[in-house]
Amino acid sequence: MSTLITQGVEVHVETMYQPSQSKPALGIYVFVYQITISNHNPFTVQLLRRRWEITDSNLDYNVVEGEGVVGRQPVLYAGDTHQYMSGCQLKTPIGKMEGIYIFDNKITGEEFTVEIPKFQLVATEILN
Repeated sequence: MSTLITQGVEVHVETMYQPSQSKPALGIYVFVYQITISNHNPFTVQLLRRRWEITDSNLDYNVVEGEGVVGRQPVLYAGDTHQYMSGCQLKTPIGKMEGIYIFDNKITGEEFTVEIPKFQLVATEILN
């Protein structure tokens, strides 16, 4: 688990390895992650864009950018929380992800950046 608060927005991440969807002999390791975003500001915000940096243990590096999250650009009023699940596939059993969300302050119209905490992706089978 990883949690970080930036500019009044909390991002909490939980990861899960998916052995039933993975094929280690073929270098396919599938992970899902659940993100919980909480608005601790006294004003409404909207998540506009995201940028992920994904690195595996071979140091293969990928950047994923796009609008919203999972096809949505959620609006969070003061005290609201938004939760979603997504996933990624790595070629190695260990990797990491980190990134940013770009939010809009619905009062001022100004955009601001919220950090997504760095988190590890580890295939549980290598821990034994």
